[in-house]
Amino acid sequence: MADVPGSDGTAGRRRAVPAAAPKPSSRVRMSAAQRREQLISIARQIFAERGFDATSIEEVASRAKVSKPVVYEHFGGKEGLYAVVVDREVRALLDRITTALTAGHPRELLEQAALALLTYIEEETSGFRVLVRDSPVLSAAGNFSSVMNDVAHQVEHILGAEFKSRGYDPKLAELYSQALVGMVALTGRWWLEVRKPRKETVAAHLVNLAWSGLSHLEAKPGLITVRGR
Repeated sequence: MADVPGSDGTAGRRRAVPAAAPKPSSRVRMSAAQRREQLISIARQIFAERGFDATSIEEVASRAKVSKPVVYEHFGGKEGLYAVVVDREVRALLDRITTALTAGHPRELLEQAALALLTYIEEETSGFRVLVRDSPVLSAAGNFSSVMNDVAHQVEHILGAEFKSRGYDPKLAELYSQALVGMVALTGRWWLEVRKPRKETVAAHLVNLAWSGLSHLEAKPGLITVRGR
């Protein structure tokens, strides 16, 4: 209230000053596309933490501060949301690995593939956890195994040419590519939890084991325990 001068020059009764109007809310509404990205990001984290079965639409909606119908509107349900998250991770990992395969020498290609996978695990840990967790049957075509199969097919073409040039049976390239990629993939899953030694060291040892073996292949290997029979 402000002082109002009286007739004798002294301060009289204080006059009320109108209260300031409340400021409009500064919260900005998300567009449909922004909300969708937010929900995918939140779901990715929860799926990584708890897996598909233990994740609920209620928790996704709660963390996003929206109602459940908003999540259903965008994805139709938990299965639809999970499928989107997994599809993104599959494409991201496959793109990362295929982009890394630029060398001309097979050993360097193996190094690049191993390091690309370990770098993905290091930088996109939540995404990798989503891929390697148990997934519902409906997403069997989009998971870590499918990514590794795609990579193995690329490695198969490289090994096939290498085998042919060295006089080995190129038909065995598929077997060896699955073995090599499987070795790197399983080691990656182990390294996800321990994170020691550093990724460059892990990649170097993987390549050492794989390449030293490949460089001394027997044309027609046999099992020692069977040879004496």
